[in-house]
Amino acid sequence: MFAVLKTGGKQYKVQAGDVLRVEKLAAAAGETVQFNEILMVGGDKPVLGAPLVSGAAVQATVIDQIKGEKLIHFVKRRRKHSSKRTKGHRQQLTLLRVTEILASGADKSGVKAAVGAGSVSAAEMAALVAATPAKAPAKKAAAPKAAEAAEKPAKAAAKKPAAAKAEDAKADAPKKAPAKKAAAKKAPAKKAAPKKDAAEKKAAAPKKAAAKPKAAKADKA
Repeated sequence: MFAVLKTGGKQYKVQAGDVLRVEKLAAAAGETVQFNEILMVGGDKPVLGAPLVSGAAVQATVIDQIKGEKLIHFVKRRRKHSSKRTKGHRQQLTLLRVTEILASGADKSGVKAAVGAGSVSAAEMAALVAATPAKAPAKKAAAPKAAEAAEKPAKAAAKKPAAAKAEDAKADAPKKAPAKKAAAKKAPAKKAAPKKDAAEKKAAAPKKAAAKPKAAKADKA
C-alpha cells in the first residue's frame, strides 16, 4: 500500500517504513505527525482524490531537523564591470520515517497535524527547539585510563632500580688520574747585543793609522 502526500509545495510517494526529507516542519525530534493532504491512496483498490482523498492520512515520526546540501549562488550583473556576488545556502529540512498509512478515519486518530515551520510564530518555534533533547557527547571509555594509571607505578618502579645500578657503576669505576700540568714555558732567548754604529768604527780607524808613523820614527833614531 502506498500514498501520495503533499507538503511544502511538493508531492511525495511513500510507503510504510520509508525515510524522507521534507521542508522544515514545526515539530521536535521524536514527535509523531500526520499529513492530511493525501492526493492518492494505492493498493488493491486505488483511490484518487478530487483533489484530496477524504479521511486518508499518512503518519510519520520526526527523526531530526537537518540542513540540505550547500548550494552556491553566483550573480554577475553586467559585462565589463566587476559587479558580482557569491553566496551559499543550505535549506532547512525535516527528516521523517513513515510509520502508517490510513485509508480512512484520519479525523479520529488524535495525532498532531504536520505544519510547516513558516506557518508558526517565532516564539512557538523557539519553544519546539528548546523541547528537543540535546545530543549528549559520547563518553570515553574509562578502561584505558585505568590501565594507564596501573602502568605508571610499574614504569616508575622499573626506572628506580635502573637509576640505582647506574649510580653503583659510577662509584665502582676507578677515578681518573689528574691531568698533567702543562710543561713550563721556555725562557725567552736573550737578545743579541746591539752592534756598534758604523760611525764609531770609522772614528777608531784613523787613530790606529796615526800611531804607526810614531813607531817608525823611533826605529830610525
